[in-house]
Amino acid sequence: QVQLVESGGGLVQAGGSLSLSCAASGSIFSINGRGWYRQAPGKQRELVASITRDGSTNYVDSVKGRFTISRDNAKKTVFLQMNDLKPEDTAVYYCYADLSGVRYWGKGTQVTVSS
Repeated sequence: QVQLVESGGGLVQAGGSLSLSCAASGSIFSINGRGWYRQAPGKQRELVASITRDGSTNYVDSVKGRFTISRDNAKKTVFLQMNDLKPEDTAVYYCYADLSGVRYWGKGTQVTVSS
């Protein structure tokens, strides 16, 4: 059984920063791709950022230059540093982890950016 637990969400003013983390636990030998999705009220879930095991990253255009994804393979943790936050970044953020062809999800953490 694999579990992902996110932390670091909260309320911040526009222009502020938040750092999310997602720790994996359970029967894990090796984690391949990892990343973050987000879902705002009334909108579809969208991929925000992803990172491969060797560190290659990808970002949705709206967060490029503001968000940074990273991972610590030894600690089985992925991070999302979010700077210059905007009200449109308000959403529930979900992390995922790909193991042996199966995608596991965290339960989500709320990020709210006030204007």
